[in-house]
Amino acid sequence: MHITRHPANPIVVPGEFEWRKATVFNPAVILDGDKFYMIERTAGSLTPCKNYLGLLESEDGVHFTHVKDEPVLTPDELGFPYGSVQDPRVVKIDGTFYMNYALRPCAMNYYPTNTGVPERSFPKYPDGWGEQDGHWLTRSSIVKSDNLVDWEFVADTTELDINDRDNILFPEKINGKYVLLRRPEEYVGEAYGTEKAAMWITYSDDLISWEKPKLLAKAENMAWESRKIGGSTPPVKTDKGWLVLYHGVDDRIVYRVGALLLDLDNPEKVIARTHNFIMEPETYYEKFGYQIPNVVFPTGNVVKDGLLYIYYGVTDTAIALATVPLDELVAHILNEPKS
Repeated sequence: MHITRHPANPIVVPGEFEWRKATVFNPAVILDGDKFYMIERTAGSLTPCKNYLGLLESEDGVHFTHVKDEPVLTPDELGFPYGSVQDPRVVKIDGTFYMNYALRPCAMNYYPTNTGVPERSFPKYPDGWGEQDGHWLTRSSIVKSDNLVDWEFVADTTELDINDRDNILFPEKINGKYVLLRRPEEYVGEAYGTEKAAMWITYSDDLISWEKPKLLAKAENMAWESRKIGGSTPPVKTDKGWLVLYHGVDDRIVYRVGALLLDLDNPEKVIARTHNFIMEPETYYEKFGYQIPNVVFPTGNVVKDGLLYIYYGVTDTAIALATVPLDELVAHILNEPKS
């Protein structure tokens, strides 16, 4: 399986505006009409690491420019003036854009160590912010928009007393229901059927009330996903099933990428899954950066002319692009040698 990294990588880097001068990474990307739109996760500082979401556009999917010189979504707008809004994923359903995001009510300080896990401290915030344990947990939610600029809150998609990231909507309803991937970190142990944080799936009639989630996929006996797995990009509909990229983390905190195919009509059924990773940190910009080393973390994908564009964060520092023919990737998932 050969996935091609773009020679211009990293294609989006920090700078230009105060709210993104420290770092940009983990973007949502969607093709609307003939134009690519990217929603970037940014930070102007690591102390505290308060994250914002900015909007860029591109004619070719490689060279992006900002639509606005201000963020299109901030934690302040969501009612969390000291919080951090993170890791967007975007889909368009029935003419409306829906964006999943993760939010921590209070932003932490991060001190890079170049060892995989940064040191952290808890800033002192006024007005009682930061005094509750829940202020340091990460919940996930949905907003909607008609134009990718003005966003309206829809609902929280997870309980507020657990850490739950990597919530990702399918790009269309299935059997009349909205479908959502989740990654609740506290759903581990014998009662949950998994010893490590895993991928779960749930359904809703209205995007607000969600059914009890079901375990979809958990870390297998491969070293590259020994610590945890989670969904990465919005599912892509193919004639062989729903293609879902996911990330695996090993015990050395190296982030790699695998892929699933889910049944088109029953997406809780896994048709096929890669045994080996399809991407791992290889280049300098994927191994060394401003924050966490050895990270390739896809959060956006687009299909154009049969080519899958994979947009991914590198070392929590910048944004890169890789491409692969969609049919080749699907064939690889179905026919991958297991040795």
